Amino acid sequence: MTESAAQAPSTEVPIWPALIVPVLQALSGGQTLHRKELFHQAADQAGLSEGAREETLNSGGLRYEQRMGWVLSHLTRASWIDRPVKGYYCITDAGRQWLLDNPQGINYSQAHTIFAQYWPKADGQVAPTQVAQETGLAATDELEPVEQIEDAINRIQDEVGASLLRRLHEEHPDFFEDAVVKLLLKMGYGGAEQRGRRIGGTGDGGVDGVIDQDALGLDRVYIQAKRYSPDNAVGREAIQAFVGALHGFSASKGVFITTSRFSQGAKDYAGSVGTRTILIDGARLVSLMIKYRVGVQVKQSYDVVELDEDFFE
Repeated sequence: MTESAAQAPSTEVPIWPALIVPVLQALSGGQTLHRKELFHQAADQAGLSEGAREETLNSGGLRYEQRMGWVLSHLTRASWIDRPVKGYYCITDAGRQWLLDNPQGINYSQAHTIFAQYWPKADGQVAPTQVAQETGLAATDELEPVEQIEDAINRIQDEVGASLLRRLHEEHPDFFEDAVVKLLLKMGYGGAEQRGRRIGGTGDGGVDGVIDQDALGLDRVYIQAKRYSPDNAVGREAIQAFVGALHGFSASKGVFITTSRFSQGAKDYAGSVGTRTILIDGARLVSLMIKYRVGVQVKQSYDVVELDEDFFE
């Protein structure tokens, strides 16, 4: 796997081998820095933008700190840096010499060759690069392990999302209308009493569902649900008709949900009218269904653990 393939296009944070030099440069003055301060100074050395520093993982941690933490683990095992006091780091003579010899840094392949020897392997364990060569699979070690897990989860969710969208499109329109009502109820609309129902059919007034936000039904959210094929975008006319239906119910808010997408004209119109109209396309629909566990179930879960630094303070 190439470095460009390993790093997701949406991230500005370099892969971990590219952060080795910035971390060592931050310590090259001979100072001993706390982990957080080291991350900050190394980010300055790497020239990370504010956007890169604010990127978060799905687990909530900062991406650049996660990758720099991976760098610290490698450098500590190689004895290029030392931890004289808990939570604090300084550079060693070996680390200083390596920095002098490699001011331009190294790529992933070089980093793997250097650091693989410092990590213990169970009997019979095969190196990732050997597995990649023998099976034809691309190695993902260029990403920090937690990011590898998140990347795999994202790919699984993409596949499940595609299956969800296909199944929703195959089902009867009544089923789809019920599904979107259930989704909005799971999202918290309708209160604890789950005050929502499908009303699609003859004489529905141009809406397919309604959710009462209060016990008396004084505040209502109206729903339009359309099963369109992926290549059939919902146009401005459909949104105009829905907004007209909302006016007929004296409603101030509505949600239009489709399995396809919305044309730019539809989006512009929804944003220009006084009636609050939320548009949810197929991609966002399945993302919400996965998030709120509608039409999906958890097959397996894993716990990711890390050292509790406070325990050792």
